[in-house]
Amino acid sequence: MKFGRFIFILITIFSLSCDDGDIIEVSLDFDNNVEYCGTVVFYKEKNDPAETLSIQLQNVNIDDLFAEMGDATSITRTYTINGTSNRFNYRTYSSLPSNPFCNDIPPADLNVVKDDESSSGIVTLTVEKFQDDNDGIPAEFEDINGDGDLTNDDTDGDGIPNYIDIDDDGDNVLTTNEEVNFSSANGLSDARDFDGDGIPDYLDNDDDGDGVLTRDEENFSSDDDEPNPANDITNTEIGPDYLNPDVNTTVPATRYRTHTIQNTFVLTVEIANINLSNLTQTYLYFGEIEKSENERFRPDFN
Repeated sequence: MKFGRFIFILITIFSLSCDDGDIIEVSLDFDNNVEYCGTVVFYKEKNDPAETLSIQLQNVNIDDLFAEMGDATSITRTYTINGTSNRFNYRTYSSLPSNPFCNDIPPADLNVVKDDESSSGIVTLTVEKFQDDNDGIPAEFEDINGDGDLTNDDTDGDGIPNYIDIDDDGDNVLTTNEEVNFSSANGLSDARDFDGDGIPDYLDNDDDGDGVLTRDEENFSSDDDEPNPANDITNTEIGPDYLNPDVNTTVPATRYRTHTIQNTFVLTVEIANINLSNLTQTYLYFGEIEKSENERFRPDFN
């Protein structure tokens, strides 16, 4: 998804009342999500009465903000309303036109009754990044050492903390396939422990306790495929060899499985020090824009 040079972020005015025709008092009531169309417009509209609020920021690219995150979990950028490159407008219409901000060429029937532009303002864009391995275990339950820091819990030592590791024990069987059985009532107390050694399978690198690492219980080399001990079955009545203590065929693993992490970026938009003739508020929380993408990589084998 690419965004153009100008960003318009629009919100809807929920209600207004006139006092002797001189002052329009505005109160805002809108959800946190900002709609968008095309590549440059984020908006909410109101038909009765027909009105919009808009912010225009020059030389700002949302994708660039997301790309700037790197390993950071949050970044903040501020922009000053100056009436030229950065602008904030409140508009009323005789009737709300169709897609007034969503066309490369503005529609001819904008029907603008009044266009009130702020002479001041500070726009704040904050981007937060949230990561999840979608392994069925909430991140707060992957603090193995209980110190409140999720980043230093790495059971398999592959350099990926458990809370974003799709295979916590590095046995090449995905955590989601090791019957974590998480529930809000019981937490992880019902997680499968096949060999009864007190270590749940999703954290146990030898699930059947036969002395052969689960990732090495392969009947063939998987160098050209995604390694997966779950598809190596000697006795179909029992199941995979890694859960059969009577089978210890060993083909040493040479690599980890490809990992997928879901990165969710949440952009929040705020504006302060507003100066509009028909607005009493000086601060507005515009809402949120959310974007998710999957990051795929293979961790180094140790």
